[in-house]
Amino acid sequence: MKTTYAGAALVLLLAVLPASAQNVKITPLGSHPGELCANDRATIFEDPTGVRILYDAGQTVTGADDARLGTIHVVLLSHAHGDHIGDQKLKAVGAGECANSERLPAAPNSTTAEIAAAKNAALVMAGDMGMFVGRKVQNIRGKPVAMCPQAAGVTSVPVAAPCRSNTYLGGTFIAKTPDAARGVEITIVFASHANNAPLSLLSDAQRANLGADDTSIVLGPPTGYVVKFTNGLVAYLSGDTGIHAEMKTVVNEFHKANLAVLNLGPSAGTVMAWAYGMNELVRPASVILTHANEAVTEGGKLRTTSRAAALIQQLKATPHLAISGRTMEFDGNGKCAAGC
Repeated sequence: MKTTYAGAALVLLLAVLPASAQNVKITPLGSHPGELCANDRATIFEDPTGVRILYDAGQTVTGADDARLGTIHVVLLSHAHGDHIGDQKLKAVGAGECANSERLPAAPNSTTAEIAAAKNAALVMAGDMGMFVGRKVQNIRGKPVAMCPQAAGVTSVPVAAPCRSNTYLGGTFIAKTPDAARGVEITIVFASHANNAPLSLLSDAQRANLGADDTSIVLGPPTGYVVKFTNGLVAYLSGDTGIHAEMKTVVNEFHKANLAVLNLGPSAGTVMAWAYGMNELVRPASVILTHANEAVTEGGKLRTTSRAAALIQQLKATPHLAISGRTMEFDGNGKCAAGC
């Protein structure tokens, strides 16, 4: 009889466990399934409460029709460079080589705008980028994109139509499913990079004025994100960035990030700089390596000559590769619980 009571108690306990006892699911969407390839950027985060976030759609989704996307409540964009906003789209999953996927133009709208328009998603990004992408969503749907509706500072998702967050550097957007006790907190943080839009996404008049000098418009500051999930996981999404002091003061000391999703683009840093940034400044429990600008894997296995392999040798945190199509699950302490 004691065993029966204990079993019943365990079942009851499991039934009432809060979201904090569950894991966040993280799924990279790259050009080639089972690999980490040169052009891979897009990542989907799913909170235990059901909030689904797309980060930097980029060029390795086929557009809004990509079957891998599923439901998307929130779209994040770190900066407007073509490989992040998505001035091109993947021709087909697996098209081309891992070192250089086969892509098609996504102008004049971008994969980011296409997905937000089709999925009725909230655009959570610094103000100027939000207005730029919002206008493209309007061009697709034929309706203006309003500010996201809020009650007590919280936006309930899914929203009825695409909307824009009113957030800038340091601002926080909270997305919450209707039946959840808490929402997912998304804070925009500093990145040391640039933020000029691709010429292919500009109007004819803008291209005529700027194209001759091969320049473009700047859409406010480049950014990263700190996302606080309901299970306690605090993820730092670096965006493209060199190392900077706010990795320590804001990301580590204030937000206490325990997972980093680190971009490895060589134009923004070196292996030595990334190792220092992670080991001494951010100090997460785990690091997901993405945005490599090279084929990191071959046959699903790490290429020992890659920059990622060199960085892994220096990291104190547990490293994980952003393998396309592989869903990783992270607990509230920043540790991988499954799929890694």
